[in-house]
Amino acid sequence: MNPWDALTVILFLALVFGLTKPLGAYMARIFEGEHTWLTLRLRPLERAIYRLGGIDPGAEMRWTEYAVAALLFNLVGLLFLYGLQRAQALLPLNPEGLGPVPPTLAWNTAVSFVTNTDWQAYVPESTVSYLTQMTGLTVQNFVSAGTGIAVAVAFIRGLARQSAETIGNFWVDLVRAVLYVLLPASVVAALFLVWQGVPQNLNPYVRAVTLEGRLQTIAQGPVASQEVIKLLGTNGGGFFNANSAHPYENPTPITNFLETCLIIAIPAGLTYTFGRLAGDTRQGWAVWAAMAAIFVLGLATALVVEKGGNPLFARFGVDQAGGNLEGKEVRFGTVPSVMFAVVTTAVACGAVNTMHDSLLPLTGGVAMFNMQLGEIIFGGVGSGLYGMLIFAILAVFIAGLMVGRTPEYLGKKVQSFETRMAVLFVLAGTAPILVFTALASVSEEGTRAVFNPGPHGFSEILYAYSSTTGNNGSAFAGLGTNTPFYNFTTGLAMLVGRFAMMVPALAIAGSLARKPRVPAGPGTMPTHTPLFVGLLVGTVIIVGALNFFPALALGPVIEQLLLNAGRTF
Repeated sequence: MNPWDALTVILFLALVFGLTKPLGAYMARIFEGEHTWLTLRLRPLERAIYRLGGIDPGAEMRWTEYAVAALLFNLVGLLFLYGLQRAQALLPLNPEGLGPVPPTLAWNTAVSFVTNTDWQAYVPESTVSYLTQMTGLTVQNFVSAGTGIAVAVAFIRGLARQSAETIGNFWVDLVRAVLYVLLPASVVAALFLVWQGVPQNLNPYVRAVTLEGRLQTIAQGPVASQEVIKLLGTNGGGFFNANSAHPYENPTPITNFLETCLIIAIPAGLTYTFGRLAGDTRQGWAVWAAMAAIFVLGLATALVVEKGGNPLFARFGVDQAGGNLEGKEVRFGTVPSVMFAVVTTAVACGAVNTMHDSLLPLTGGVAMFNMQLGEIIFGGVGSGLYGMLIFAILAVFIAGLMVGRTPEYLGKKVQSFETRMAVLFVLAGTAPILVFTALASVSEEGTRAVFNPGPHGFSEILYAYSSTTGNNGSAFAGLGTNTPFYNFTTGLAMLVGRFAMMVPALAIAGSLARKPRVPAGPGTMPTHTPLFVGLLVGTVIIVGALNFFPALALGPVIEQLLLNAGRTF
């Protein structure tokens, strides 16, 4: 790795660390209802939203009410987005005259954007109108991210409160997440992207004649506004089919670095928000450290593999000075592309600036494993934090078994109900991946869409369901997923991966909120020490390995070993 590449990685990690405390402290003040520099400017709008929606901001909810509110809100969003896609041919802001989105694809897309996945089984610039992009997809990018943040804050309240029946108000948390966190940051970052050359207009597509005399259609539109929130809200997807590899979405190395940072900023900041609201910032830094350790391990592995180049070239004495450059943008090079790939799969974003299908098998395996862990390595906005906190509960449960004591986390006893919900959470993130991968691998509907033979074809299926269940949205390109079978099964995987994991998290929050805090005793395991960080990292990796190593062995692991031996398919 040359000095510039090393500096890029170091600068990125330093910036993530530097942003964590100020951004996390700001979000803690927002959700505590404290005054910030934006309060005087946006509080009237916040109050107007409450009046318009008939919301009492002072009324709090039990966990069951909170869960019902979140589910109903997202159900309404799903139905609205489905109807908008089906009716877009009759609506304005459709200068290309695009027709209605087919029913199964419209359902899959609606589920995708409501679940914060942004899985796209279609070519955006030739499928959805400007109106659908702005009032459907972009709006869902904001509110799906806001839902994740709201649930994370409710989970934190469950840990921080004692002898309480409520965990907050979903509507208030959602409004504050969108109004004070997502919108201001999106406006500033969108203006920066426009300055760098990202389009933001409602003009028809440009038709140009090439030097060969052929007609070329150049798509454009309100790109910058959607680009920012797809990254900041860890939504993923793209205004264009080429995603963040497209020069209109990601034109320069500066925008590439900014976009990589935008993906991870809020998930990292929420760890400090957790520590602040829990009354002990050391707890937040411990969670941050566990996330960062797993992230750095995956990034280091991927960088070594990709910079080492394709083993087949080495067998013939070909020197790959830049590493494996297949599928990567020459504007960025190997290291920024690999860093983007690891960040986007660790943080449940799914935006891509390189072709993941062209990654070497072991690098693709790292990306898959990131998603299979439950997207908790910083993870999606909100969902990554409450996912890692559930693993922390499992970690203290394991530690309690080892020392023969009732496990405790932040002074709350972890008992049978919390443990059952935590196991249900893990199963909800595991079962769709393995079950649907198995079904697709043995059914004609599943295998006919695989365009690559051998273990790589299996990896494409495994990646698809890992991505959709993990609400990531990225994909290996050698799988034709715009079929009724894949539209239906990936849609179900997205719903389970989002809401069947969200409900157990809220149940744990409600249960812990009712419990009194017990004083620490001689046998209480501190949960802010390096020892606990190591236990948490080990728990995450071991659970992931037990669940997914057999499947990974059939895909990227065996493919890498065969590639090293000179065997291709």
